[in-house]
Parts: sequence; structure tokens; C-alpha cells
Amino acid sequence: MKQFKKMQSIIMLVICVMFGTSTSAQNTFTLTSNNLQGQATSKERLNSSGCNGASQSPQLSWKNAPEGTKSFAITMFDPDAPTGSGWWHWVIFDIPADVNELASGAGTISAKLTPKGAIQSLTDFGVAGYGGSCPPINTGIHQYIITVYALKVDKLGLNSSTLPPGVGFNLFKNTIAKASLVFYDQY
Repeated sequence: MKQFKKMQSIIMLVICVMFGTSTSAQNTFTLTSNNLQGQATSKERLNSSGCNGASQSPQLSWKNAPEGTKSFAITMFDPDAPTGSGWWHWVIFDIPADVNELASGAGTISAKLTPKGAIQSLTDFGVAGYGGSCPPINTGIHQYIITVYALKVDKLGLNSSTLPPGVGFNLFKNTIAKASLVFYDQY
């Protein structure tokens, strides 16, 4: 646990330096959450594969989007998954430019909490929508990176069956700025 806390402090320091969260950078594009406190809670954890969570996406809000932003996208990625290529837990795009928050649970498609026109596409679970954290046993501490992308296009021109690499390619081509936050989980 001591190693976990030390790692968490180092990562948060790196994020603050990377994204300029000092008081002198008040107009920096930032992403925050009222739910996340560094570690996954039972709300964000998966309700499958040995984990007993609610698999509920966290509340997210962002501010100071750069000029020229026409839409947003959000992803949640686990680079520590033992796959050789990480694991995509959530992919949502075509969020209108006048939106700056998603409610807790917006990743549950049946809840219909996403803004009109937003698309949740396939994850590495093989379904669209949010899939919570649940690191495989004995794989150590996993970091879950949630990123909001400010995009220069209104629509990516993709649909709900687009695989994460296809979305990622289009995000790479159309990103003006991005902001991330990280939480951790271990099973």
C-alpha cells in the first residue's frame, strides 16, 4: 500500500506538470471528477470477471477548451492490461462543443444520460458503453487514464460499431488539445 501511495503521488505530480495545473495556468484545458479520488471505488469497478462493482462511469467535467473546439471525445484506457496493447474501457465521441460535463452513469447506454448526438462505440469488452476497472489477479496496480479530447470537427464520421483503434486514429487526426486524469485499481 505504501508503494501504491508513493506511485500515486509521483503520477499526480507528473500530470500536474504535464497539464499545467498550477495557479499561473488558469486557462489550461482541464478535466476533473467529483467521484474519483485516486483509487477505484465499487461504483467504477466492473461487475464481472471476479469484481463486484456497479460499473458506473464517473462524473466528469472539463473547462477552458481551446478556441476552435467543435466537439469533444472521451476515452478510458488501461495501459497496464496484460494484453501487449492495453485495454479500452470507454470510448465516447461527437459530444457537442457546448457540453462540458457528463453525469455519473452516462456510460450506461440504457440510462440515456449522454448529450444528444454523442456516440459510445465498442470497447475491448466487445460492447459499447462504459466497462469498469477490474485488473486481472496478480497483475499489480493498474492505472486507468480518462482523457477528454477537444476536437476541430463537429463529427468524427464514425458509428457505435467502430473499434477503439479506428476511433483513436480519428482522434489523433482531429485533436486540438486533451486533458487527462488517472485513477488506480488492483485486484
